[in-house]
Amino acid sequence: MKGFLELLAEVNGKVNDFVWVQVGLILLFGAGLLMTVVTRVFQISHLKHWWTKTIASVFKKDTHNKKDKGSVSQFQALCTALAATIGTGNIAGVAAAIVIGGPGAVFWMWIMAFLGMMTNFSENVLGIYYRRKNKQGEWSGGPMYYLRDGLGKKKGCKTLGRVLAVLFAIFAILASFGIGNLGQINKIVINVESAFFSGVNAPNVFGDASLIALIIGLVLMAVAALIIIGGLQRIAAVAERVVPFMAVAYIIGCLVVFFTHIGHIGAIFASIFRFAFGIKAVGGAAVGITLKMVITQGCKRGAFSNEAGLGSSVMVHSNSNVKEPVKQGMWGIFEVFADTMLVCTMTAIVVLSSGAIDLETGLAAAGTNDATLVAQAFGNVFGKPGEWFIAIAMLLFAFTTVLGWSHYGSKAVEYLFGMVGVKIYRVIFVLLVVSGALMTSSIAWDISDTFNGLMMIPNLIGVITLSPVVVKIVRNYVDRKLKGKDVKPVLSYNEEIQKVMEEAVRNGEE
Repeated sequence: MKGFLELLAEVNGKVNDFVWVQVGLILLFGAGLLMTVVTRVFQISHLKHWWTKTIASVFKKDTHNKKDKGSVSQFQALCTALAATIGTGNIAGVAAAIVIGGPGAVFWMWIMAFLGMMTNFSENVLGIYYRRKNKQGEWSGGPMYYLRDGLGKKKGCKTLGRVLAVLFAIFAILASFGIGNLGQINKIVINVESAFFSGVNAPNVFGDASLIALIIGLVLMAVAALIIIGGLQRIAAVAERVVPFMAVAYIIGCLVVFFTHIGHIGAIFASIFRFAFGIKAVGGAAVGITLKMVITQGCKRGAFSNEAGLGSSVMVHSNSNVKEPVKQGMWGIFEVFADTMLVCTMTAIVVLSSGAIDLETGLAAAGTNDATLVAQAFGNVFGKPGEWFIAIAMLLFAFTTVLGWSHYGSKAVEYLFGMVGVKIYRVIFVLLVVSGALMTSSIAWDISDTFNGLMMIPNLIGVITLSPVVVKIVRNYVDRKLKGKDVKPVLSYNEEIQKVMEEAVRNGEE
């Protein structure tokens, strides 16, 4: 068995390197750059507009309105998407990027986020444009649909579009079990055990897994069942309440650490920019970090955190009651901004102020554990309660990620097998929670990371090839909403849906 796991890890390592480094990052960077250029740097040129239409409108009634059957409000769609994206990647993932790639990795996370804003924007625009209602009256959208009905409608691409749609759905289901369930639950258990039960000598029940891990897993499974089996409406209701609270609480905690180490802030940001293009060995005594490693860690962890380009969050944004594709696209811009520019940057400052990273050499101190580094940094400021705070933050971040990904997997299953398959999927998904709690090998996490990357390839092929559609929709929106031109709105590829949405827009709905 040990030999098999080693072989599996070796094969997965090669596939992961190909998917993420040799193909994925080039596609991610290229797609983000392309969509930034063709939309005329929308994230900057229309900054005031998208900010006003998203977070600045959070207290407006329309933002929370969900009167359409089978839909969620725009804010609920954002919170559910953020629930899935703000997870372990924002804490342990950022710490790992800095430990492995040095402070310069943060710079590349920012670059990837800046470009990723327009990738996520474009995905959501396409998601709304190509969505349709299922038999239950719920909106269904995502890369599967714009690959099949968008790319598939291009000359000679019918089979390609259908095949890529199926592949995306399969990879999304597999990733939901791994990165969206087993891996997240495993991180919860490790952090909770470390923070609250480190002094408890509990017996092992399954191999190296402790009784405490089993109990935590059973509790999490019960809570997950209550929420997930209820479907998107219940998931969105929980996300709407938990996500803003957990994000604000975590940022406030990070700001306290920030101001505690205010004297080092200049050195911290200097190290980020100085080491953005690699770290050389210092006097032969330190191991250098190559430019490839810095860029790879920053871009990969950034993409892992905000999921721009993976096509995952499109499946919940498409459930929004919004009528204008560009309106939901702008929520996608804010999603990436909040996840990476705010939460990940706060984590980076905490990590770089912890003392575990030498700001002169950019290298991590011997024995540094990226999994517990943020907790240690909080512990240095707040004492033991700081470690408890991070354990609770990881619990909320990771568990809401599980909830969000359960919806992504459900939508992928719905595309392949219909609503009967969704019911079976949700039961299996909930039961797997306990397996995540008892998991002691990282192989499941590593494999799911690969499937996460595999989702990206068909999705970005769709986004790139359908970029003219995005441009048409954006120009139409800008002409109508910002330039006041009297032109017919472009809202859906489907004529019937177009008519319904067009009437709603005429009545002042967005």
